[in-house]
Amino acid sequence: MQLELVPKPKKKATNTRGIMKIRKTLLLTLLSTNLTYAQEEPAEDAEKDSVYFVFQPDEMVLEVGDSARVRITLINDDGERVETPFYVYGERRAISTNPRISDSSGVAVVTVKAYKPGSQQLSARSITRKREDRIRGSMDVEIPFPPLKSVTFIDPPKVIFEGTSVSFKTVVHDEAGLLRKEAEVSLISREPAIADFDPFGNLSAKKKGRLDVVASVEENISTTHTIRIVANPVRGISLSSPAEEARSGDVIQFEAMPLTRSGKAVPDVPVRYSWTGTAEYGIGLPSNAQVTGTGKFVAETAGVYTVRASSGGYSASKSIRVIPRDISAELELVGHGLVPSVNTSDLWVWPGVGKHAGKDFAVTGTWGANGDAYFWDVTDPSNITPIDTITVDARTVNDVKVSEDGKVCVITREGASNRKNGFVILDVSDPFNVEILSEYNDDLTGGVHNVFVYQNHVFAVNNGRKFDIINIENPREPKRVSVYELKTPGHSIHDVWVVDGIAYSSNWTDGVHMVDVGGLPFNEKNLPMIQANPLLQVAGKGDFRNPVAIAHKKDDTGRNHAAFPFLSQSTGKFYVIGGDEWFPFSDNDAESMGRLSNPRGGFHFIDMEDIDRPEEVALYQVPEAGSHNLWVQGDTLYAAYYQGGLRVVDISGELLGDLYKQGREIAFFHGRSPEGFIPNAPNAWGPQPYKGLIYFSDMNSGLYAVRFTSSEKKETD
Repeated sequence: MQLELVPKPKKKATNTRGIMKIRKTLLLTLLSTNLTYAQEEPAEDAEKDSVYFVFQPDEMVLEVGDSARVRITLINDDGERVETPFYVYGERRAISTNPRISDSSGVAVVTVKAYKPGSQQLSARSITRKREDRIRGSMDVEIPFPPLKSVTFIDPPKVIFEGTSVSFKTVVHDEAGLLRKEAEVSLISREPAIADFDPFGNLSAKKKGRLDVVASVEENISTTHTIRIVANPVRGISLSSPAEEARSGDVIQFEAMPLTRSGKAVPDVPVRYSWTGTAEYGIGLPSNAQVTGTGKFVAETAGVYTVRASSGGYSASKSIRVIPRDISAELELVGHGLVPSVNTSDLWVWPGVGKHAGKDFAVTGTWGANGDAYFWDVTDPSNITPIDTITVDARTVNDVKVSEDGKVCVITREGASNRKNGFVILDVSDPFNVEILSEYNDDLTGGVHNVFVYQNHVFAVNNGRKFDIINIENPREPKRVSVYELKTPGHSIHDVWVVDGIAYSSNWTDGVHMVDVGGLPFNEKNLPMIQANPLLQVAGKGDFRNPVAIAHKKDDTGRNHAAFPFLSQSTGKFYVIGGDEWFPFSDNDAESMGRLSNPRGGFHFIDMEDIDRPEEVALYQVPEAGSHNLWVQGDTLYAAYYQGGLRVVDISGELLGDLYKQGREIAFFHGRSPEGFIPNAPNAWGPQPYKGLIYFSDMNSGLYAVRFTSSEKKETD
């Protein structure tokens, strides 16, 4: 059933209740009285083409580590300064700026420091209520590459067995101490008759002897390592696996053991794994699989595969049949709350408390609109009913979260008319009559994009730079207790999620950072979770007043947008799932201007077994769509995939490789409505599984509840 968001009659003549049942407007104390809406709009909104940034100087050259000052002024065509604050930022991990936001004078003298060589840019962007009204400007900053200084082998072996091959890795640094991945390293053997390199850095040992191998970069930079080739005792090899049959996507550990003539194991001899396969269907994709250097095998398509292990000129092989995973199911619509006139943002679903115990409610935000948050009765999910509206001074209410006890809701604010953004705290103990308790905007001029509520504290993403921790034990008087900010140049943060006293912050190029804000107390109740999560085993030094970083995983693509911790119920392995956001073909302001965007991206599964060296082991990525927010329940991933709709994915068992190609997707559902903000255009924003249903918000058409069809229904369809 679909219910549209429509005006309801006022209860009283003196009431200001609006779109749904009630509209309450937050009057910010810092606003001057008697200002019209037009006067509250920033001056630069009037005509974008007549306002622009002037950089003095208009370009510069900086050596790595050097600083310089740039004067940036926002002016109009008459040469007059436009008195309004603006952001100043450099490319992430390349340029730092101080300050990162100007005052309201319309001019900023910025100290720029160079960290990463290359052709970079220093940029400025005005702060406006509407994204489409932003003024942008930039100047070129050329940072020359420092001279190279050294090349070093990474853990090279001292002894190699005759007849085996070993891969050599190197790192190159320059005089600024920077890692230079693009430098071409030449590897040569001084005794090619004994051992020689192939073009990919693999050294093949031909016969016994001693030799030097040399890594060089440019003419005068090299390093030498001495290796001894010894007799190889291997005269055979055994290969085993725990199964003869597996589903696509199942990881099978093959065990190979080199053997002496007498059958004794030789554990130190390297083994190389490979595979061949034949698909079991006549059309479509060919057989495809992967096997790691440690013998972990996973297939994407059904067929018969043969894994081969080789060492010292000897080999063994073993075949395995792979059958289709065959887990596909169908989702059906249960209920739909249509929001036709504005873009919908995030959602939260929670159980009622007090006199509303036994009922269920939801809240959704709005994006690029009028600062509304909508409240819904979802007790009967086939009859999703709008019950209240809260309106605040903002263009976007991007995020909405409800406290664990179901009494307090926090909504974020961006694009306030007076640029005093932040968040608003609401009493939702009676969702039919939501009350504003307080607003918090101290040092939040740039806006709060995302929040998380955890143990009477709000984790607020502040101006895309850091997260602030605000105590709301008394929700009428919120108080900041601490701030967590990275120290990398040009750093930026998008989201934060808190579970078991660990904050998982998503930081674009800086990737996922795991921060101890008061890990679980060590007691009998918490022991199973602490034993399962390596992060909790080292937590305990941080708290709300003193957040302490304990691990991180950098994202070289610069797309890390969201993160979610995942403890596999089937394997006991602990992962952090990092989600992308990427708009390679269109700008991310398209929706606010009624255009369809065309994003891409995926979800990266990071194995946290070694928190000092987190390893990405698997990826779920829909080729034709863009990833956004996610949720995990049990061994199932619920992913909002923008134009790809809601996707439900099986993440049980060990994870390795491309989960989409392995057939792990269970189902998908496209939310669309002919009456949507953009008609018939799916654009899923965020999911939440709740009481056997899956709720999700769609940017173009509101709130949905879906469920899996029954087996009886599948049989009759």
